[in-house]
Amino acid sequence: MPNLSFIEHYKSIIATPSISAFEHGADQSNKQLIELLSGWFEAAGFHITIQKVPDSRNKYNMLAKIGSGEGGLLLSGHSDTVPFDEHQWRSDPFVLKQKDNKIFGLGTCDMKGFFAFILEAIKTVPLHKLKKPLYILATADEETSMAGARFFAQQQLIKPDMAIIGEPTELVPIYKHKGHIAQSLNITGKAGHSSDPDKGVNAIEIMYQAIGQLMDLQTKLRTKFHDDAFSVPHVTMNLGHIHGGDGENRICGHCKLNFDMRAVPELSDEHALALIDEALAPVFAKYPNRLNLELMYPTAPAFSCRDEQNILAIAEQLTGKKFQSANYATEAPFIDQLGCDTIVLGPGSIEQAHQPDEFMSLDYVNPTVNILQQMISKVCF
Repeated sequence: MPNLSFIEHYKSIIATPSISAFEHGADQSNKQLIELLSGWFEAAGFHITIQKVPDSRNKYNMLAKIGSGEGGLLLSGHSDTVPFDEHQWRSDPFVLKQKDNKIFGLGTCDMKGFFAFILEAIKTVPLHKLKKPLYILATADEETSMAGARFFAQQQLIKPDMAIIGEPTELVPIYKHKGHIAQSLNITGKAGHSSDPDKGVNAIEIMYQAIGQLMDLQTKLRTKFHDDAFSVPHVTMNLGHIHGGDGENRICGHCKLNFDMRAVPELSDEHALALIDEALAPVFAKYPNRLNLELMYPTAPAFSCRDEQNILAIAEQLTGKKFQSANYATEAPFIDQLGCDTIVLGPGSIEQAHQPDEFMSLDYVNPTVNILQQMISKVCF
């Protein structure tokens, strides 16, 4: 197989759709992209393992390994993208466009384009001389359920010393980030004519009481759990979507609220969920069998690097940038379950993620390739 250029790899990656979405009609398999990546890494000498992610819509993880022994380095990224609004894009999202020293396309920044950087980096690395293994992981469904990373962590197939997740961080090492919990509160009332409210049960009025409890909890969380490492140093709760009723002259028979919480590492998912249950308990007790609270999708825990192998000092040395925290969530808490020092570090800006005309500046190519090569050298040689 010929040695493709960086741009040729990028073009092929972007041209291979791999959208993750909760809606069945918008969701796509990532199988074609996984097979594409597998072919490239196999041609470079890696041993390839492809696994179907359980309970998914034809989604797959790929693990590529070269070298033997214990420990080593894992370079990880997700193979999926978010959906896109074609009316807001000024070019075809699946055709790589170069302009003003930038490359445009869906996934150029967030983040399947990261695999093109890895392929470029290993071109000049003497892989046959590795003293510790080098792993490349491509996961499925990071943009929705993170099912691929969850499944990979459960299997405990590898035990690297260090791991880098190539999300767009502007090449700033991210050592800590918040978690994400999304829940849906459904309230069932009893519809009726608004002229006689006592003959019905107004779900909006019950929701009003539930929201009051959640707002009280929000105030408590701001003071009880605080981490100055974050630009938003407290736990946040957002009441994101509400819908109830069908007419001003009818007693509302149903009301639904979707809300989320972003916790600092000090607050575990289990504790956070227990606090929400505790806050809403009085309303549940007052209106038996009328409230139902459920997760919208599995929780994504908060993350903090264990730094047992001194990865933070190495990352600072190689990037020239001080490690920072982030308010968004990644697959890091699941990769961390492998027992390795894990950081999030990659080219591009999170400001481009999930945006029309998503792009990656080509100014990132040489610095990123250099950092990856030096990390491989430090960990695997």
